[in-house]
Amino acid sequence: MKQSALFYKTSKETPKEETSSNARLLLKAGFLHKEMSGVWSFLPLGLRVLRKIEKIIREEIDAIGGQEILMTVLQPKSLWEETNRWNEGIGDVMYKVKEGEKEIGLGPTHEEMITDIVRKNVKSWQDLPLKLYQIQTKFRKEPRAKSGLLRGREFGMKDLYSFHATEEDFKSYYEQAKKAYSRIFERCGLKAIVTEASGAGFTKDCTHEFQVEAEGGEDWVVRCPAGHFAKNKEVSDLKKGDKCPACSLKLEEVKTIEVGNIFPLGKKYSEQMNAFFTDEEGKKKGIIMGCYGIGTTRVMGAAVEVWHDEKGIIWPEEISPFNVHLILLSGDLKVREISEKIYDDLQGKGLEVLYDDRENKSPGEKLVESDLIGIPLRLVVSDKTVSQDSAEIKERSGKEIELVKFDDLARKISSLVKANVR
Repeated sequence: MKQSALFYKTSKETPKEETSSNARLLLKAGFLHKEMSGVWSFLPLGLRVLRKIEKIIREEIDAIGGQEILMTVLQPKSLWEETNRWNEGIGDVMYKVKEGEKEIGLGPTHEEMITDIVRKNVKSWQDLPLKLYQIQTKFRKEPRAKSGLLRGREFGMKDLYSFHATEEDFKSYYEQAKKAYSRIFERCGLKAIVTEASGAGFTKDCTHEFQVEAEGGEDWVVRCPAGHFAKNKEVSDLKKGDKCPACSLKLEEVKTIEVGNIFPLGKKYSEQMNAFFTDEEGKKKGIIMGCYGIGTTRVMGAAVEVWHDEKGIIWPEEISPFNVHLILLSGDLKVREISEKIYDDLQGKGLEVLYDDRENKSPGEKLVESDLIGIPLRLVVSDKTVSQDSAEIKERSGKEIELVKFDDLARKISSLVKANVR
């Protein structure tokens, strides 16, 4: 992508009304446009990041048997009345609209809808197990809509629902999902802490959150430094300084961002909504359910909270909008031709390149913008580098600048970028 054609606009000023790092940097670097409190539009740079997060999620959830569907945002009141949630619990934060005499809700979650779909299609044990997921926008009347993408009124979510004939089959899949979640967050550049948490009104059993340590977080986790214990502070009977129950190390408290959670729902919804199946002996039984959520937009915000410095964002490689930021620092025609050739060659090798070909920006402005946008690898071509048949390479997360000969450029970049270079 040539930067001269990219729809974005960076700002020299930091948005004063924003308190979170992710909101300040994503606005300043031209990834987002703020519509109102807790509501954001994703501009081209931001959407590229979001789509990469979604791609990672799809790959990992498909690998554990998930089938993608897309449910409607509009939800009938009658379904929510079956579970008594229309006027209480999460129903309190649902946006509701009237259509004549009828009321319709904008989906804050989809347990009722997915259970309705399954009860009309699953009849026998032979139809189970079943794993269905979607990536969709949710709407909630968030009273504390702040912290950028970490807490919004309109936000992206991947919600997976699993349906089982036996508790044993459910528990096996729950562990598969737990491992898949850890892989997802690792690929997004986040070290997730698997944390025990409350049922949050869904279940009496223990649930698990995936928390990322960050100063900009709103949660607190009591954990063992060696990873033997982690529990949300709200439900932990142990505190900072206590001995870990699995070892002799002292527990610590860390501030975190919740990026995902998984719930054993049991038969809560199947029994309330008559979602039954017939087992091998012909007996009628309630379907056992699990629920697994990831905030896609929240993952993006969390990545910025974790990966930034005083200059701007430092994107983890797999979710960066581009692999390489190629910057032309010359008005000379020959240098530009060489730069254009490098751009074409890198793209031909399967790399996603943002090429700063702009003529109306000074070298200083280009380099400052590059640091702000935060693409992992910067490649500079200038009069000085061309005179040495070379280009400058610098990793965004590092300080060293290396001069690499044009003949060695492809090999060097291939060694630094994990992308599928042909």
